[in-house]
Amino acid sequence: MDGLTDRQIDEAVSQHLKAGRSIYWVDEPLLRELDPDLILTQDLCQVCAPSGNEVSVVLKSLPREPQILWLTPRSMEGIFENILSVGESTGKSSTAMQFVGNLKQRVARIQSKTEKIKNRPRVFCVEWFDPIFCSGHWMPELVELAGARDDLGQNGQDSVRVSWDRIQAWAPEVLILTPCGYDLKQVLARLSILSRYPDWKSLPAVQRNQVYAVDANSYFARPGPRIVDGLELLAHLIHPELFSWSGPPNAYQQLKTFS
Repeated sequence: MDGLTDRQIDEAVSQHLKAGRSIYWVDEPLLRELDPDLILTQDLCQVCAPSGNEVSVVLKSLPREPQILWLTPRSMEGIFENILSVGESTGKSSTAMQFVGNLKQRVARIQSKTEKIKNRPRVFCVEWFDPIFCSGHWMPELVELAGARDDLGQNGQDSVRVSWDRIQAWAPEVLILTPCGYDLKQVLARLSILSRYPDWKSLPAVQRNQVYAVDANSYFARPGPRIVDGLELLAHLIHPELFSWSGPPNAYQQLKTFS
């Protein structure tokens, strides 16, 4: 879908899904050649990666039936459970348990500070620019753990379109630009889309220079271990007085002159 605008991408994906067509193609000859013992797949989002439908079709063409591990997390705990399941399926249960234990300790360190915060800023995570989508699945949970609120987010559910009127009424004090599947460079290339919305400059986050573009693809969109890095990044962006950021400098960019 290179060369398409965000709206054109949204329309193309919507049309494919409404017609019952997949937006992915699986290389069946290559998969037969690989003859896998284990296939990791997901049934969470038909847009983000090949889902159950594609895998079910391909299985019929394989010489033998492999083990299928369905990864469908909708929360932080679901992500951790998936890591443990992968460890069990690959004979690395002990390593996976230790790894998840370390991830949970990092989450606990964040939560031990943010649970004491009484006045939590209003945050809005922008999952898509045109049309605007709110965040879903684990993202509202991450915002809460990071010491803020995103009442427009769909906790544990799919992200959905949100009207501009609702966003203006929510009056976010911090805007996190996390369009699904985009890295920081791709996010920055699309900023002009947002400034076209009516009274964009009147949003508290814009007036206070609290608008952040992030590498969504690395830290928020994919349900894996780096989701804890994403939590630490969110905590830093929302409460820099409490949390520093020791990760890569290209993980985010504060848009101080964005208008």
